[in-house]
Amino acid sequence: MSKLRVAVVGAGPAGIYASDILLKEAEGRHEVSIDLFDRLPAPYGLVRYGVAPDHPRIKGVVSALRDVLDTGRIRVFGNVDFGRDLRLDDLRERYHAVIFATGAMFDAPLDIPGIDAEGSYGAADFVNWYDGHPDVARDWPLDASSVAVIGNGNVALDVARMLAKHVDDLMPTEIPANVEAGLRASAVTDVHVFGRRGPLQVKFTPLELRELGEVPGADIVVAEEDFDRDPDADAEAKKNKQILVIDRIFSKWRGEDAERTGPRRLHLHFWARPAAVLADDEGRVRALRIERTAPGPDGSVVGTGEFREIEVGQVYRAVGYHGSALDEVPYDADRGVIPNDGGSVVDAEGERVGGVYATGWIKRGPVGLIGHTKSDAKETIEHLLAEESSWWTPSIDDRDSIAALLDERGVRYTDLDGWHRLDAHERALGEAVGRERIKVVDREEMLRISRGE
Repeated sequence: MSKLRVAVVGAGPAGIYASDILLKEAEGRHEVSIDLFDRLPAPYGLVRYGVAPDHPRIKGVVSALRDVLDTGRIRVFGNVDFGRDLRLDDLRERYHAVIFATGAMFDAPLDIPGIDAEGSYGAADFVNWYDGHPDVARDWPLDASSVAVIGNGNVALDVARMLAKHVDDLMPTEIPANVEAGLRASAVTDVHVFGRRGPLQVKFTPLELRELGEVPGADIVVAEEDFDRDPDADAEAKKNKQILVIDRIFSKWRGEDAERTGPRRLHLHFWARPAAVLADDEGRVRALRIERTAPGPDGSVVGTGEFREIEVGQVYRAVGYHGSALDEVPYDADRGVIPNDGGSVVDAEGERVGGVYATGWIKRGPVGLIGHTKSDAKETIEHLLAEESSWWTPSIDDRDSIAALLDERGVRYTDLDGWHRLDAHERALGEAVGRERIKVVDREEMLRISRGE
């Protein structure tokens, strides 16, 4: 069997699933070795740093990813930043191919006046904060009583739920101490969520909506004027089973007694296009101006010219994620992806770039759930294995040379044993106070624990 050495950049679900599928699909055809690189000291990517901590079902995903890594067939190099610690030429000298699975962790832009006012944030930054990402600020100013969340996807509802939840209800989760302190000091009482379309044209799932209604001490507020505004489109939407469930949830909330006594409120606004973020004399957010929308032709929405202002002290935009450019790798800045054909990377002229592949959100954009990530990785691996003639021809045959190169460059990389040490340490922190885990946030502390220093 011929050798096939592959570097995978990105140790989130996309990178780990691609590695697992490659090992299985190439069995009996190639002698495969895989090195998995990530710029963070810990693996799992978006599952560890992009999902709300009160989603217990994500533990099953983490368990599946752990099982793949714990086979010992994939080497892990954490705290290695592609473009800084490793370059494309370094990989070309040692591997037959590289798969980029770097995801999309930055907020897509929202081009409206005032979006850069003080107190206006991207949802991804807030998510990174409450998930204990090592590269964001430790403090988050939750000093406004009324806040706006722009967007009607799962991330928007996650952000709204975390803003509305009382910290005691989050203590069974793995939130770190700085997040607990920040949430305990929160002044938030009202969270307003805005979507351009109607309540049956939302992008979030029924599960996310149901969880929003289960926040203890938080009342759901919907406006009757937002419903039955587009009966034709609503009738078409109800052919979808998920939308039927969403409609039932909304119907229940619409029929509830208007008297609300909870200390916090979640206001859901539909047919509301964000038009501007308004600031006070000191440049801080004071309100969100929205334009009421109406059904347009072919499923579109159009502005009605009716504007309203909702007083808020903070704005969170959750309008999508955007991937980042990588050194020496083609990049589509408009879509925030690596241009590709089924996972095979192509240049600006559409020509195949030999030996370079992509999978996950950096391949297709920030859409789809874990199931999509698996099928996406399978497509990429099928292309890689079918394109042996375009693989690189490595000039260095020593598998240990990559570790020697990182040592030579002074990179304090972590490995799978290091992750096990950090994992055990976080579990011990949680066990001491009756919790399953408490995340370590500081990168330097993560490195010391992982490397046994």
